[in-house]
This record gives sequence, C-alpha cells and structure tokens, in this order.
Amino acid sequence: MNVIKTAIDGVLILEPRLFEDARGYFFESFSQREFNEKVGNITFVQDNESKSSYGVMRGLHFQRPPFTQSKLVRCVKGAVLDVVVDIRKGSPTYGQHVSVELTEDNHRQFFIPKGFAHGFAVLSETAVFQYKCDEFYHPEADDGICILDQELGIDWRIPTEHAILSEKDMRHACLKDFSSPFSF
Repeated sequence: MNVIKTAIDGVLILEPRLFEDARGYFFESFSQREFNEKVGNITFVQDNESKSSYGVMRGLHFQRPPFTQSKLVRCVKGAVLDVVVDIRKGSPTYGQHVSVELTEDNHRQFFIPKGFAHGFAVLSETAVFQYKCDEFYHPEADDGICILDQELGIDWRIPTEHAILSEKDMRHACLKDFSSPFSF
C-alpha cells in the first residue's frame, strides 16, 4: 500500500498494490497490520455501503463527541469526488478542504480522521461507495455542515442544477454559522 499525504496533516490517500495479468487483477483492499504500520492503530467496527446516481451529493457529515468517527472510504463502482473539510477549532487548516477522485479503476481509498466533515459527489452514472468506520453509527450524534457552502470553495464538478441532496443535508448550517465540537 502506497500512502500519499495531502495538504492537511492526517488526511491520507491510500493506493493498493495491484497485481494484474490476463485473468484480471487482485489487490488487498484492507490489511489491519499494514494499516496500523503505515497510518495508525485504528480498529474499524462497522462497514457501510451506498449506491447513488449521477449528481447525488452526500455530506458533509460527521458524528459529534463522544461518538466521533474516523473513516476509510472507497468507490467500488463508478466514480466520485470525495471531500473532507477540517472542522477542528484552532487548527491551522480549519475550514480548508482536500478532495480526491475515487474510482473503480484507480482503487484509491481516502482516510478521514476524527474532526473532519466528509462528503462526496457522484460523477458517474451510478456509484457504489464503501465506508469503514471506527465507531458505530449513533443517530443522536449525527451532524453536518452545508455541502453547498460557497465559502468553502469546493468545486464539486456537478452543476448546481443537477445536484441531488437529501432534505437533511439541505438543512445543515454553513461553516461560518457552525459551532464545532472539535478542537485541534
């Protein structure tokens, strides 16, 4: 596994070693031992999967303390633009984001530590997206910031008129009106 650092410390892109031949390909999608050695000692307890069509935007989600989550995400079918925003008060990168295109062809994964809001936009006709989480889902701790907050400066690569959002995601506050539960 190749680990690529991003502009925000702790947010990482992971590329598996791909073994290809005439039959197709093989790769380890996750190894706890290698993850612990190269990223950190995190134990994932829940795997989630979603299927979405072009234009669907999910996020920017996180769970409030004491149920914060780190996530390891990947796109197993199609293509998404995956984005994280630093929401840790006092962080030198507070309000900044990192994005990466995750596709069924590049097999990349994105590691999102605690203290970040996470979302994605579907760029292909459909996409199947998988999440590994190190904390169980707690609906009472579920929260987010506005995925279309213009001040974040995120180019979602989806025209706004084609964006499909849930009612819940349309109600999230913009970052300037948000009181973060995370500290740096």
